[in-house]
Order: sequence, then C-alpha cells, then structure tokens
Amino acid sequence: QVQVEESGRSLVQAGGSLRLSCAASGSIFSIYAMGWYRQAPGKQRELVVVETSGGRTKYADAVQGRFTISRDNAKNTEFLQMNSLNPEDTAVYYCIADVRRYYSDLYRRYWGQGTQVTVSS
Repeated sequence: QVQVEESGRSLVQAGGSLRLSCAASGSIFSIYAMGWYRQAPGKQRELVVVETSGGRTKYADAVQGRFTISRDNAKNTEFLQMNSLNPEDTAVYYCIADVRRYYSDLYRRYWGQGTQVTVSS
C-alpha cells in the first residue's frame, strides 16, 4: 500500500502566503514525480505544479512566479510554498506521487485526499 497525505494551514487573506506539505509513505521502491493539482468549486481539476525526481518542474501559468515546489527525497516529502495568494487560488489542493512499488516494474499515480485552501479578499 502507498499513502499520500497533505497537510498545511488552510485559510489566508489575499496577498498572504501558505505552505503545504505532502508525504508519501508505504511500500515505495522509488518515486518518479510528485506534485500538486487543485480543483475550485464548479471547475475541473487542474495541474498546479509537478516535479520529477531529476528536478524538472512544470508550473501552471496561473501560479508561475508565485508558487514554488521543493522536495526532500530522503523523506519522500514535497512542499508547496504559495505566495501572493488571491481568491482565485481558493480550491482543494491534491498532492500526487508517481510511485513504483517493490516487486513492480510500473509507476502508478497516487492521490492524496485533498486539503482545502481558502483565500479571503
């Protein structure tokens, strides 16, 4: 089994900052990528940022320059620093981890339960 769990403060005023954490645990042989998606009310889930184990990153245009992803490979933990937040960033944020389990040749994407982020105006 693989578990992906998000944590972090969830309410902030516009212009403020938040830091989310995500930890992957369980039967993990290797992690190819970790990242974040979000889903706002009435909208489709969208990519926020993803980072590969080699350090390549892809940010959504809407967060480029405001959000920063970082990773502690030894702890299978990912962090999302979000600055200059605005109400449009309000959404449920989901962590993902592309994991290869022991005795498997394939990577599979695991999702966290999601954590609500609310930015008040």
